[in-house]
Amino acid sequence: MNEHEPRSGPRTENEPDQETFRALLRAQPVWDTELPAFDAAAAPAAPLPLFHRWFAEAVAAGQPEPHTMTLATADEQGGPDVRILMLHDADEHGWHFASHATSRKGRHLAARPRAALGFYWAAQGRAVRIRGEAVPRGPRESSADLHARSTGALASALVGRQSEVLASREELARASRAAWERAEREPTAEAASWTAYVLVPYEVEFFQGDARRQHVRLRYRRERDGWAKELLWP
Repeated sequence: MNEHEPRSGPRTENEPDQETFRALLRAQPVWDTELPAFDAAAAPAAPLPLFHRWFAEAVAAGQPEPHTMTLATADEQGGPDVRILMLHDADEHGWHFASHATSRKGRHLAARPRAALGFYWAAQGRAVRIRGEAVPRGPRESSADLHARSTGALASALVGRQSEVLASREELARASRAAWERAEREPTAEAASWTAYVLVPYEVEFFQGDARRQHVRLRYRRERDGWAKELLWP
């Protein structure tokens, strides 16, 4: 059956029809809160201080998990992919995250280092987009990143095999149990494929939503001697 052909057969009791879904979708509020103003003219000369400030304001506004972000990559053929992961740091080098070098994202970054990050903080109608090159850190930095995190994070890294096909949930349960036991017994255990990355930015965009759709978009572009700032049409 072609995926675009109408579905035949009865629907299940709990399955909404298409119009019910559309009505539900369109009924969702957008920025059902008072949005802050953003004076782009007063923004700092570089993007990092503004990111730090917006992150702190997102935390103060009660934004759940403001350190989660999307990472977009492409495979060797240029096919895109995206996933959610956690920010580990943001400093003068760039935006930091980590994963297994053997995972799908790790393989993508090895083939095509250029990538993009996206943050969305709905509590204030704000988003940040970052484009750059993902540079793997060395073994020492990767080990330090791994052991600065929780026991659960270490156990997850020790399980490894990220993105591989899983035969059963029971197999995962056994591997996870063994990894937790090892992480608690050996808090300095290493996960060989665990790799820290830094996304070195060449473009950072800050988006501030506006109830009248007069959104503010401020883009920083890296130049030889610093950053250029420019406004974009919403």
